[in-house]
Amino acid sequence: MARQWALLLACLLLSGFLLSEAAKILTVSSLGGSHYLLLDQVSQILQDHGHDVTMLLNEAFLIQGMKETSYKVISWLPSEDQALHGRETFDNIVKLMEELGIRCSGLLRKGDTVDSLKNENFDLVFVEAFDFCSFLVAEKLGKPFVSILPTQFGSVDIGLPIPVSYIPVFDSQLTDHMDLWSRLRNFLMFFDFFMKQWQIQSTFDKTIKEYFPEGSRPVLSHLLKKAELWFVNSDFALEFARPLLPNTVYVGGLMVRPVKPVPQEFENFIAKFGDSGFVLVAMGSMVNLSQSQKVLREMNGAFAHLSQGVIWKYNPSHWPKDVKLAANVKIVDWLPQNDLLAHPHIHLFVTHCGMNSIMEAIQHGVSMVGIPVFEEQFGVSIQLQQIKAETFALKMKYKSAAMAASIIRRSHPLTPAQRLVGWIDHILQTGGAAHLKPYALQQPWHEQYLLDVILFLLVVTLGTLWLCGKLLGMVARWLCGARKQKKA
Repeated sequence: MARQWALLLACLLLSGFLLSEAAKILTVSSLGGSHYLLLDQVSQILQDHGHDVTMLLNEAFLIQGMKETSYKVISWLPSEDQALHGRETFDNIVKLMEELGIRCSGLLRKGDTVDSLKNENFDLVFVEAFDFCSFLVAEKLGKPFVSILPTQFGSVDIGLPIPVSYIPVFDSQLTDHMDLWSRLRNFLMFFDFFMKQWQIQSTFDKTIKEYFPEGSRPVLSHLLKKAELWFVNSDFALEFARPLLPNTVYVGGLMVRPVKPVPQEFENFIAKFGDSGFVLVAMGSMVNLSQSQKVLREMNGAFAHLSQGVIWKYNPSHWPKDVKLAANVKIVDWLPQNDLLAHPHIHLFVTHCGMNSIMEAIQHGVSMVGIPVFEEQFGVSIQLQQIKAETFALKMKYKSAAMAASIIRRSHPLTPAQRLVGWIDHILQTGGAAHLKPYALQQPWHEQYLLDVILFLLVVTLGTLWLCGKLLGMVARWLCGARKQKKA
C-alpha cells in the first residue's frame, strides 16, 4: 500500500512539474494598431501563466506612453522606404501585401537580429496570420509555431473543409441558408477566393527566393497548414457553424477586459441626452478619415439628425475648419471603448469592423453599424466611399440580435485565455500537434479531392464500355456471318 501511495505521489509531482515547466516562446508583432494590441495580450497571458515570452516588435509601432510589459521585447526598425502608412492608402490588399513583403526583406536582411533570435533557442513561435512575414521568421528559426487569425474567419485558407453548399465563401455576403442561385454564386466565388489567395501569397515570392536557399524554400500555402495550432479571434456567436479541425480553436474575446467606471467628462456629456442615450464612433487606430473631408461631412451630417449624443474618437486638431461640428457630437483623441460599450445608455456602435471591436461589442450586446475600410465586413455595413447622411440613420437597429450574440459569447464554459493557454500547454507537453492535424493537410490537392480515384474509375468505366462495345461488335459480325453461311 505504501508503495502505491509513493507511486501516486511521484506521478502527481511529475505531472505538476510538466504542467508548470516554462517554455521559451517568441511572439511576432509586425503590424501596429489592433494587431499589436492582440499580440500584446497574448504575450501577457502566456507570461502570466509561467512561460518565458519574448516579443519581436516592429519599432515603428512603439507608441508614446506604451505601457511597460512583463515580457521581453526585441525591436527592429525598418528603413524609411519600408515604412507603412495607414492601410486605407492602399487600393487593395495585394498592394498592401507587396509592401509587407518588401518590409519583410528588410527584417530578414538584419543578420544580427535573426542570429540573436536563433541563439535564444525558443521552444515555440507565436505568429499572426495577417502578415505572412511572421511565418517566414518562424521557418528561418526552424522552430514549431502556432498562429492566430486576427480577422474574420475564412479570410485565409488554413486547410479547413469548406462545404460550399452551406459555408459562405469569405466576402460573399451570403448566409448558411442558400437557394440554388446562392449556391451557384458561392461555388464560383470559391474559385475566385483561391485565385486571390494565390495572388496575395505570391507577393512574398521574391523575399522567399532571396533569403531561403534553393531546395529548401518554403511555400506559403504549405506554411499555413504547417502551424501546430490555429487560434481564431472570433466566436460561434459571430460565425456560422462549420466543420473545424482539432487544431483550430476559437479564442474570440481575448481583448475583453473588466469594465471600469466611465470618466466624468464622458458621463457629463451622456447625461445631456437622458434616456435617448449615445452613439459611440471608433474607427480603429489604422484608419485616417482626415484624408476624406467628404466622408467627414456625411458622417457629421448624419449624426446631426440623431436624438442621441455622439462620442466620436477623432483627433480634434485634425478636424477641418470649414466643417461645423454637429451640436450633439463630441470628438475626442482618446476614449475608453470597452467601458463605453458597457454603459447602460449606449444606443449604437459605429465601427470599422475590426475583430477586437466587434468582439467587445458582442460581449456587451451592443448593436453595430459597420463601415468596412479594408477587406473586413460584418453584419449591417456601409461602404466608406458610399456614406450618405440619410442612409446612415436607417441602419441603426438589430438590438435583439446583438443581445442573442452576447448571451452565446458569455456562456462559454472556458474563457478565451483559458483555451489559449490550455492548448499551448498541451502541444508543448505532447511534442507538437501531429495528433490534431489530419493527413489531408499533407496530401496533394488531386488526392485530397479524390481526382485520381475519379479518373481511375472513369478510365475503368470507359474502358469497360469500349471493351463491351468491341465484344458486341464481334458477336454481331459473327452472327451476321453465320446467317450468310446458312442462306448460302
